[in-house]
Amino acid sequence: MTPEVPAVLSEVAQLLARNAQPGMPEPERANALTLASMLLALAAETWDGAAEMLVQENRAVAGLLGDAAAEGGLRLSALRAENARLRGLLIDAHVAAEATGDTARQKAIWAELRASTERRKLSISLV
Repeated sequence: MTPEVPAVLSEVAQLLARNAQPGMPEPERANALTLASMLLALAAETWDGAAEMLVQENRAVAGLLGDAAAEGGLRLSALRAENARLRGLLIDAHVAAEATGDTARQKAIWAELRASTERRKLSISLV
């Protein structure tokens, strides 16, 4: 599971507060500040693309399920809630497709799961 941006920002705040203390060894301070910088950059990247990624994913999964995705707003909390609802339905659809031997449906579901993984990649992803 990827940590949410608020959790990352909270951790960065704690890192910065600890490293602002007098007497912190310079190598430790440098390592912590480098980590904080990287976490902030990744949080910014994630935050910037979160709404677009969720809208694309919700539309794709809703289309696959023949379900109308609720697009009541662009708040991340609403988009994530709808994403969780749709993913639950997608799991049920995948189980049903496997039970009935519907290989075309299974392939379509796997294709969307792969596309979803690609949408969620960060710039530092190794694969």
